[in-house]
Amino acid sequence: MSNTGENTDNSETENEVSSEEEIEAQAETTEEVVEELSEVETLKAALAASEERYHRVHADFENIKKRLEKEKYQALEYSNEKFAKDLIPVLDALEGAIKAKDTDAEPASLLEKVSEGVELTMKQFLSTLEKHGVTPVSEDEAFDPNIHHAVQQVDSPDHESGQIVSTFQKGYKYKERTLRDAMVVIAN
Repeated sequence: MSNTGENTDNSETENEVSSEEEIEAQAETTEEVVEELSEVETLKAALAASEERYHRVHADFENIKKRLEKEKYQALEYSNEKFAKDLIPVLDALEGAIKAKDTDAEPASLLEKVSEGVELTMKQFLSTLEKHGVTPVSEDEAFDPNIHHAVQQVDSPDHESGQIVSTFQKGYKYKERTLRDAMVVIAN
């Protein structure tokens, strides 16, 4: 019977050892699960922070896009402001010419003064246009159908065939683009 008692002791000892091993294994598994849960929570927090940064950056981008669009429309709307400011002195000179009729000056001297004022205003106006890139089409160059419009052909012993004889109406260019063709008379 002593064998049976020893076997019982051994099996109890073995049961205790295997229970302890099971407990240790369960503890290790529990620790691994806790570590994995902790890692998952860390990743979730990092994901939430990344999503928040993304939404903030996206909102900033949309705000910048709207502001730039607004600035673009304002720039287009007010693009001629400098040009308009430069034309105001020309208007002042023309108003001065209109007011000259109210003076008691002699008609001949008044006409001379108004004519002189109109010439100066014309020079000022052309100067303002040139300042902003608007220039008259040259009358001295050869006929070019891109900038000249032939309205008449005449016989001219002083000009070769196709040359500009006279200008009926001036043409103008804005930088390199033609605003209005010059209406010219060319030689046969």
